[in-house]
Amino acid sequence: MRKVPVTEAVGMILCHDITKIVPGCEKGRAYQKGQVVTTEDIPKLLDLGKKHIYVWEPEDDLVHEDEAALSLARHAAGPGLYWDQPNQGRVNIRAAREGLLKVQASSLYRANSLEDIVMATLHNNRVVCKEQVVAGTRVIPLAVRRQILEEAEKICSEPGPLLSVKPFQPLWVGIVTTGSEVYSGRIQDGFCSVIKKKIAPFGARLLGQIIVPDDPDVISKEIRMLIADGAGLVMVTGGMSVDPDDVTPAGIRASGAEVVTYGAPSLPGAMFMLAYLGHVPVCGLPGCVMFNNSTIFDLILPRIFAGERISRPEIVALGHGGLCEECEACRYPACSFGKAT
Repeated sequence: MRKVPVTEAVGMILCHDITKIVPGCEKGRAYQKGQVVTTEDIPKLLDLGKKHIYVWEPEDDLVHEDEAALSLARHAAGPGLYWDQPNQGRVNIRAAREGLLKVQASSLYRANSLEDIVMATLHNNRVVCKEQVVAGTRVIPLAVRRQILEEAEKICSEPGPLLSVKPFQPLWVGIVTTGSEVYSGRIQDGFCSVIKKKIAPFGARLLGQIIVPDDPDVISKEIRMLIADGAGLVMVTGGMSVDPDDVTPAGIRASGAEVVTYGAPSLPGAMFMLAYLGHVPVCGLPGCVMFNNSTIFDLILPRIFAGERISRPEIVALGHGGLCEECEACRYPACSFGKAT
C-alpha cells in the first residue's frame, strides 16, 4: 500500500473505499476498493477533499481491511449466523434464524484488546430476529498486520465461536394458578392471558391451566401431574409474597423440585422463584408479571426456551442492569434492563 497524490494516481488501483458525505442528505460509497483511477476521477476525488489516496502494493505481512473483516466475521460467527460482504471496510454479522444470541463476552474483550481490531455486538442473551444485524467487525487501518489478524481469529473461534444464535424449543407449557379467591370464583384469573402472550413468540404450546386453592400439597401434586403429562415448563402463578397465606413457594418445594432461587435482584420481579424438577423448569411468578411490561420473567423466559439451565450465580448477576426504568413507552429489549456489562 502506497500513499500517492491524487493527481498522480491515474491507472493505479484504489485499495480502500472512499465515502461521500452530504450533510443531512446522504452518506455512501463513492469509490470502491479495487477500482482503477481514471483521468475523469481526478476532479471528483478532489471535490471529495482527497489530495492523496492509498493505492495497492501487496505486502506479505499486510492484509487488506476488507479481507481482514471478512476473516474475522467467518471465525466469530457460529451456528445460526451469516455475514454480509464488506462495505467501507465493515462486515455485518446477521442472524440466520430467530433465537437467543450468545456472546462469549470474555473472548470479545480479548479480541477488542488487540491493536486495530474492532468487534461490536448486541448484548449476550438478546432475543434476535432472522436477518437482524447482531454484530459488526472491521479493522482500523486500511491494512492490518497478518500476525494481529491471526491472533484475533484464534480468539474469535477457540474454544468455540464468539457468537451463535440458539434456536427456541417449542415446549409444552403447564400453568398452575393458585389462590383461594380465584379457586372459589370470587375473582377472575389475570395471569393466563398474559402468559399465553409471553410464550407465543417462542412457538410454545399450552398444555393446560389448573386452578388450585392455597394448599402446598395440592400445588405440588398438580406440578408433578403436568410434568407427567408432558410439560417442558411449569409456571405457578400467585401467592409468591411472604404473607402467611402465600404458600406457592412451599408448594413448589414440596413437589421435589430443586430450588435455584427464591428472590432475584430484579425490579420488577424480586419475588420470582426458579426451580427444576429433573430437567423441567418450574417458575413461581410474582404478581408484577400481570401488570408490568417487562419483568424478571422476560429475562428468564428466552433462556428457558433456548434449552439453557440457569444457575443461581447467573440470577445474582442480573442485579447489574436489573432495575427497569418503566419508561412510558417500553423499549425492551432495546434498553439496559437485564443487561450486565
